[in-house]
Amino acid sequence: MVDRPTLTHPEIAETYGVSLHTVTKTWAQNPAWPAPVGKRGRRNAYAPDDVAAFHRKHVQRPGPHLEPQRLYTARELEAAGVGITATTIRADRSRGRWPEPDDTSDGVNRWRGSTAAQALEGRRSYRRTAG
Repeated sequence: MVDRPTLTHPEIAETYGVSLHTVTKTWAQNPAWPAPVGKRGRRNAYAPDDVAAFHRKHVQRPGPHLEPQRLYTARELEAAGVGITATTIRADRSRGRWPEPDDTSDGVNRWRGSTAAQALEGRRSYRRTAG
């Protein structure tokens, strides 16, 4: 990434690996979105530090706090606050987007905390803000 004194919506989308639609219709509609610091051409320009602070606070999913060796069911992972529901875990598993369970004793699927944390690392946040 090239350091720029300001970023426009397309540059923000490129920097964070999201669509322009996500930036303009989701992030920028949030009341906490930073105010523009100027213009570049017809586009509003934003301070990179302000955008990064918004992203950290409102977009990034905090890392799950799971015990690495403990076995968790999908419902226990949901209850632990990992940011997705047990139903999503089951659906993602059936689509190959969630790892196979580390333990299936008694017919119950369980994942080690370390396995679940690794699966959650690359996921985008789905948390909605109240507003």
